[in-house]
Amino acid sequence: MKNKLKIERAILDLTQEQLADKIGVSRQTINSIEKNRFVPSTLLALKLSMLFGKSVNDFFELDEEDKKQ
Repeated sequence: MKNKLKIERAILDLTQEQLADKIGVSRQTINSIEKNRFVPSTLLALKLSMLFGKSVNDFFELDEEDKKQ
């Protein structure tokens, strides 16, 4: 799954730590999501959506391999 979290975070000029604090996760979780090492839970994806005022689809996109499953 691809994501645009790093780009959206940069637009708001937030550090990974600041974003993590706002949604109640660790900085390492944010880093792992941005590097596509961790797929967030539905709850976490919705928290990000609400914080940034964008839909979940604006952040996350299935890649071709994920679409086949």
